Amino acid sequence: MIIETFAVGMLGCNCTIVGDEATREAIVVDGGDGVPEVVERLKKLDLLATHLIHTHAHFDHIADVGGLRARTGAVALLHPEDLPIYQAQPMLAARFGLPAMPPVVKLDGDLRDGDRISIGAVTVDVLHTPGHTPGSVCFACSDGTQTRLLTGDTLFAGAIGRWDLGGTSMEDIVTSIHRKLMDFPDATPVVPGHGERTTIGRERVSNPYLQYNSRR
Repeated sequence: MIIETFAVGMLGCNCTIVGDEATREAIVVDGGDGVPEVVERLKKLDLLATHLIHTHAHFDHIADVGGLRARTGAVALLHPEDLPIYQAQPMLAARFGLPAMPPVVKLDGDLRDGDRISIGAVTVDVLHTPGHTPGSVCFACSDGTQTRLLTGDTLFAGAIGRWDLGGTSMEDIVTSIHRKLMDFPDATPVVPGHGERTTIGRERVSNPYLQYNSRR
């Protein structure tokens, strides 16, 4: 399994390319705010993107998915509960004084809890983790011997994502983490949507948001 993570966009979103060494196919996670960087990395890695998948629909994770799809020919997928956020992107950008967003495009399909995307020996499992947004998901990437979690803005090193952006609560996001992520072994690497990497074990014992909530 090839995994390369790098920050893109003005908010430093962690984009991850997940590739299969044999087929040279790749899945791009949260690359929508870094089209030139993603295309260049794919070229250097000699990988062909087949899927563009997103942990949620905030602009720093998905803004120019249309442009990235046009450059790669990959299919673009998002959890359906976040479609309203994606479709409202221009209005939200104007409200928060952000630069004009790229055009909103029709996506190619949905990501749903329990879905699995396969490229060669590599699998990416979809874990619906509502809380940061209603349609937030995490991805468990595996080649059969190692698993890595891409948690978007659900779980950070020592923190969790914001829950006050509409339609969710802190209880939602913490419950999602306990239900979908805490069963992974302590050594499982975690790549959040922003900032430094961590592990499930580190967050289990030190993340303050997880200490006072019993598992649900």
